[in-house]
Amino acid sequence: VQLQASGGGLVQPGGSLRLSCAASGGALNIFVMAWYRQAPGQNRDVVATITRDDNTNYADSVKGRFTISRDNAKNTVYLQMNSLKPEDTAVYYCYIRNYGMGYWGKGTQVTVSS
Repeated sequence: VQLQASGGGLVQPGGSLRLSCAASGGALNIFVMAWYRQAPGQNRDVVATITRDDNTNYADSVKGRFTISRDNAKNTVYLQMNSLKPEDTAVYYCYIRNYGMGYWGKGTQVTVSS
């Protein structure tokens, strides 16, 4: 199973970005899809998760600003990030749980700076 993430970049504070991550290869029966992020010198922390039946959870730091969604037909998870802050700067990783096994995508850099 491979995960291909896209959508990172440089944005000014208050701006928006949308991340996408598509899963492919092998038999896919993805129960959980998620986004994590890791800032320099910090742990990799969960940002948002979404289950197959669209139950979502968010880190307190992004509630009300970020929205996670998924397209099961395309095996793709999205992260809409609004009102971005400098403290959102990090490498963002997508994660899926497929048939009980976890898979990570390569990270995509998000930089929030004026």
